[in-house]
Amino acid sequence: MIDEILAFNKRFVAEKGYEKFITDKYPNRRIAIVTCMDTRLVELLPAALGFRNGDVKIIKNAGGTITHPFDSTVRSLLVAIYELGVEEVMIVGHTGCGVQGMDSAEMQRLMRGRGIPEQHITLMKHCGIDLDSWLHGFDDTEAAILETVDLVRNHPLVPADVVVKGYIMDSTTGALEPIGQ
Repeated sequence: MIDEILAFNKRFVAEKGYEKFITDKYPNRRIAIVTCMDTRLVELLPAALGFRNGDVKIIKNAGGTITHPFDSTVRSLLVAIYELGVEEVMIVGHTGCGVQGMDSAEMQRLMRGRGIPEQHITLMKHCGIDLDSWLHGFDDTEAAILETVDLVRNHPLVPADVVVKGYIMDSTTGALEPIGQ
C-alpha cells in the first residue's frame, strides 16, 4: 500500500496537484480544533464546518481528548496559540467513537497477540507507566469533551482570552452539537 501511495504522490507533484492547496502556516480563521483521528472525520469535519486548506489547525488523536496537561496535544495547542495566532479552540468529539469503552486489558491482550513480549508490558509498569490508565478509553463522550474543555480553559499556560468550546459531531451527517455552553 505504501508503494501505491508513493507512486500517487509522484504523479500528484508532477501534475502540480498541490497548487490549489498552497497557503502559509498561519490559520486564516485563527482557530485550532482538537478532534479524533477517526477516518470518518477526515473529509467530513472540514466539509461540515466550511473549512478550506489554510483555515484552521486540526490536531488529531485517539478520542479527540487530552489525557494529560503536558501531552503533545497541549504542546501543539500552545504552538498554535503563541506562534500561529490562534484565538479560539474547538474540542470536537463525535458519535460512535472507538475510544469510548476502550478497555486497557483488551488492548494489552491484543499487544501480546501481535508479539509484544510480556516483559515489555511489565517493564512499562515498572517504569512508572500505568498502562491500565493510559490505555483506558472514556465511558461518556460528552463528559470526556467537557473535561478536555476544562483542562484547556484552566491550563496555566493558556491565556485567559483564548475562547475554548466543546462539541460533538454526528459521524454520519456532520451535524455539530455544542455541549456545556
